[in-house]
Amino acid sequence: MIEWSYAPQGTDEWLNARRGRITGSQFKVTRDRLKNGEYTSKAKLYAMDTARERCGGKAADVYVNSAMRFGTEQEPLARVAYEDATGLLVEEVGFAFTTDGKFGVSVDGLVDADGMVEIKTMVSSDTLFRAVVEGDHSEYINQINGAMWLLNRKWCDLILWAPDLPAELRLTVRRIHRDDNAVDALVDDLMAFDRLVGQYEAQLRGAITGRAVAPAPAPAAAAKATASTPIPADIFGG
Repeated sequence: MIEWSYAPQGTDEWLNARRGRITGSQFKVTRDRLKNGEYTSKAKLYAMDTARERCGGKAADVYVNSAMRFGTEQEPLARVAYEDATGLLVEEVGFAFTTDGKFGVSVDGLVDADGMVEIKTMVSSDTLFRAVVEGDHSEYINQINGAMWLLNRKWCDLILWAPDLPAELRLTVRRIHRDDNAVDALVDDLMAFDRLVGQYEAQLRGAITGRAVAPAPAPAAAAKATASTPIPADIFGG
């Protein structure tokens, strides 16, 4: 079951809603594995941070750089440009989370009964050319698929926003339709990652209370699920 927090970003209420949950911005990290099937050190650290929070602790704050702040500031402008170009209305929403305490996601807006939007500001030229010119959305697809899973949505308009370009070139929209195979593969990996978090949580609680707990087992080597998602055609773009 999904609940919503509409608290402003960065407030204590917002942080409490996210605490201990595997969040959409990190869904990509949960799938990071080495060739032998083991999780990368980055994925393990995120699992440990999440376990710490589930024990009532507080993981280290995520550093917010100037590019990230700029992207957040540009979201309202990109949303208005999208509405003007498409005639669609975007409903701004908060942080959606599962009541079992495991998963959560923030989306940049919902559209009608089946759609949603995800806004990405093209700060670096590398990002601009990869996403707009090459059509490579791999950096965002796990977050998008995870949001479509949790919110039961059928499509997402990925808004690629380049505010420094002339008005006629600033907005590119790629519609990504739900791929159930890709979503199912992601969900399988998220559930496996949640089990790792549970192992770390048990270890931490056991170590603190003096009860020994077996270490988290390394996952069996397996071919990583890489369900391909066809590159969707442009709706808009320069």
